[in-house]
Amino acid sequence: MTKGQCNCGCVTFEADCTVEDVYVCHCSLCARATGSAGIAVTVVPMEQFVWTCNTDSITSWSMPGHDWHSHFCKVCGSPVPGADSATTMYVPVALLISGAEHLKVAHHIYVESRQPWVEIGDNGVQHAEAISTGDTDADN
Repeated sequence: MTKGQCNCGCVTFEADCTVEDVYVCHCSLCARATGSAGIAVTVVPMEQFVWTCNTDSITSWSMPGHDWHSHFCKVCGSPVPGADSATTMYVPVALLISGAEHLKVAHHIYVESRQPWVEIGDNGVQHAEAISTGDTDADN
């Protein structure tokens, strides 16, 4: 069982699965949304994900004219999970309080958009743009 929460604990969730792969997105939208180099997430099946809180503490922002969405706790501002596709949820890995023991960076996406001061120093596969989580062997 994987469990997580935001900084203030208002947003909590569980996923009945083991998580291993971390995807680090270096796009400018994720960098600005987090105020950092990007966001590190794992992806879980939607059918195994459950909110264990009152979701009234979650708010969202959508980029006008774009398919990019940001979901966050309206109390503390922590980024929180959101739909990655019709069947999967992305989960910011820094929110995990249990079940993160086997996490390893597997992929870096949008590396051509990364901040100029970012140096990638792990063995994650680097992709110029996005990849489908079902297409993790592709080297874009």
